[in-house]
Amino acid sequence: MARILSIDYGKKRTGIAVTDPLQIIATGLTTVETPQLFKYLKEYFAKETVELIIMGEPKNMDDSDTHATPLVKQAVARLKKEFPTIPIKMVDERFTSKMASQAMIDMGLKKKQRQNKALVDEIAATIMLQEYLRSIS
Repeated sequence: MARILSIDYGKKRTGIAVTDPLQIIATGLTTVETPQLFKYLKEYFAKETVELIIMGEPKNMDDSDTHATPLVKQAVARLKKEFPTIPIKMVDERFTSKMASQAMIDMGLKKKQRQNKALVDEIAATIMLQEYLRSIS
């Protein structure tokens, strides 16, 4: 089977998580500087088979768009153009950063480690992917 890749897209950094080939476990892959995202994905897709991209969709509590929504929509359009054979599914990303921060506390990470925004983004992508896997099982 192929992997599912999750993207927590941000203006500066983008967290990426991926499943194992059997699509059982979601694991944080990395965080890349957003301008390097497509270069990274091209290299990753050359090595690994990915059958689906999960993309976090930023929404306010009232379901309206956030300031980040247009950026994510632009990224999705570019993903579709550059990787037309891989479908993209939008998922709600509300609370994932808060959940990631709480997970870091629960793991016993020190305050300095918890301030690492790149790690927060990677964990948020992993949480999105775990939630997606849970929803389809």
